[in-house]
Amino acid sequence: MNLKGKITAAALAAVMTFTVSTPLAAESSSTNDFGVPSCILMEASTGLVLYEYNADEQLPPASVTKIMTLLLVMEAVDDGRLGWEEKVQTSEYAASMGGSQVFLEPGEEMPVWEMVKCVVVASANDAAVALAEKIAGSEEAFVTKMNERAAELGMVNTVFKNTNGLDDTVEGHVTSARDIAIMSRELITKHPKILEFSSIWMDTIRDGAFGLTNTNRLIRFYRGANGLKTGSTSKAKFCISASALRDDMQLIAVIMAVPTRDERNEAAKKLLDYGFANWEVASREPEPLEPLRVLGGVAETVPLEYTSTQAVVKKGAGAKVTTQITLPENISAPVEAGTEVGRVEYVLDGEVIGSVPITAGESVDRVSYGGILLRLIRKLLLVDA
Repeated sequence: MNLKGKITAAALAAVMTFTVSTPLAAESSSTNDFGVPSCILMEASTGLVLYEYNADEQLPPASVTKIMTLLLVMEAVDDGRLGWEEKVQTSEYAASMGGSQVFLEPGEEMPVWEMVKCVVVASANDAAVALAEKIAGSEEAFVTKMNERAAELGMVNTVFKNTNGLDDTVEGHVTSARDIAIMSRELITKHPKILEFSSIWMDTIRDGAFGLTNTNRLIRFYRGANGLKTGSTSKAKFCISASALRDDMQLIAVIMAVPTRDERNEAAKKLLDYGFANWEVASREPEPLEPLRVLGGVAETVPLEYTSTQAVVKKGAGAKVTTQITLPENISAPVEAGTEVGRVEYVLDGEVIGSVPITAGESVDRVSYGGILLRLIRKLLLVDA
């Protein structure tokens, strides 16, 4: 497989921290190395795109839609608007959903966590609608929230028409491989508990009376696979957002519009294999820094802080990343906690590939004239200041 350079030095230079708000773009491949209509490979912690082909084409996503549904559910849980044990009652409308389902009966109740399990593992359309109605009152209102959240995340090629991806009676329900990777990243990095559900291979509901088997076969047959969501309809063909973790690197591979399930799964494996074979995450934990001298402050020094960092580099290059610290000899008061006073730069083969700010760990007020006089008196009296 002739895989050309898919990443730029400029992109690497921007991804050292966890604070990247939107995923960065790699060079788009002009050759279809994986033989699929559309795909993308993203490293989750940084959002760095390691490979893409035709990643911005609008295509129907089928049940991969449910990633956004699950994101809104997880946000509601984490915000305290929804409790894991809170009961979700199935409406007539939710029970009427076709396709993949767990055959919820009108009026049937399940706790939130069990409904989520049904959506993630069994791709249950009925459970997805029931959760949407619980949060927003109706599927229509929930879909509005889905589109609003997509816009916030910069998913510019996405229009949702329902919560589950059923597309036999709707038109214009579309997204793109890049947008799927964006919402997948948001879900698994901000709400990692979802991986506890998406890594389940087989389980049951209704006290063991109804069995669930994960629609994502990679969970059982690909080392490190831990999610995330499959989808298939006659319009969308076979799609997947496949996540996997190896050696502290979490990858997201999105495959769209593949003719068969086996071809889809094989393409996802190959895309993930490419990522794990060619890239690694270089992590650096902060080292203690000497306090910085403060001129004219109520304290003579201020403690310094900086965050842990990660960068995606070529396989084997992580050990060669070095650190350069840039700090002034002193800083004048007043100093506000969190103020940037310097930077830590990370260097690979002579090039700066990223940096993080060094900040003041606490506030230091300017000393008053009375305080200066008191210091002078103490020094004259040989009393420690």
